[in-house]
Amino acid sequence: MTADAHRHLGVLPSHHFYGGPPVNPDIGARATVAALLADMDAEGTERALVIPNYGVPDPEIAFSFNELCLEAANRDDRVRCGLWVSPRPADQARTEAALALAGEPGVRALKLSFLLGGHPGDPACRPLLDQIFATALRHDLVVHVHTSPGAASDIDEIGRLVDWYGDRVAIHLVHFGGGASGHIKLAGHRFFDWIEAGKRVYTDLSWAIGFTPRWLVREIDRRGVGHDRLLFASDEPWGDHPGEYARLRAAVGDGELSRLVFHETFDKLYR
Repeated sequence: MTADAHRHLGVLPSHHFYGGPPVNPDIGARATVAALLADMDAEGTERALVIPNYGVPDPEIAFSFNELCLEAANRDDRVRCGLWVSPRPADQARTEAALALAGEPGVRALKLSFLLGGHPGDPACRPLLDQIFATALRHDLVVHVHTSPGAASDIDEIGRLVDWYGDRVAIHLVHFGGGASGHIKLAGHRFFDWIEAGKRVYTDLSWAIGFTPRWLVREIDRRGVGHDRLLFASDEPWGDHPGEYARLRAAVGDGELSRLVFHETFDKLYR
């Protein structure tokens, strides 16, 4: 039995990704709470943070799944809800509507991704970023942030959020930088520097490149910090639960770190 700190709910429309024909690459996407719970039962997933599915470049679709994720959290105590929010001025009304749900039972996170627009360094995004993090602080929620190499999602950019808000708000850096450059920057020093500076920073290794889990676990052991900041996440349906589980289990073994990664840190962070 495991706790999954990052998976998605909702079926996206097909899309002409990268100029090709319309496709649905997230073939395991689920449209209903019942289907989500069936997947969790089959996997042996005892707890999960469930976030709106996204990827098609239309923020309205991601926002539309907030109610579905909230329904999942209200139906089954194994599920916690992450609400989709955005710092883009064009999304202000939708974000404020989402933030109004932040105090609902089962809500434990606010989800940010700059893949659908906006930029951490854009002054136009700062007012809504301030509002998002203030709401997270008021309700003791985690801000869940996508990371990937380059552009607005690069750890150099996302790191601004840690610097600005990480003293008081828990920030979950999804994908540990999302690629070789991010992994090296974080495991090489930055992740540990933030922890030692008192930043409330957490991460998962979904999508991590092969060397990263072994290296990060070794650095946690060598430095003596970070053991309580790493979580298991499948990123279903964009990730692969069996593969993500096997890779991380091989890296952390079956001792104290394993208990933290697969159970206890989730319980502490997402309750």
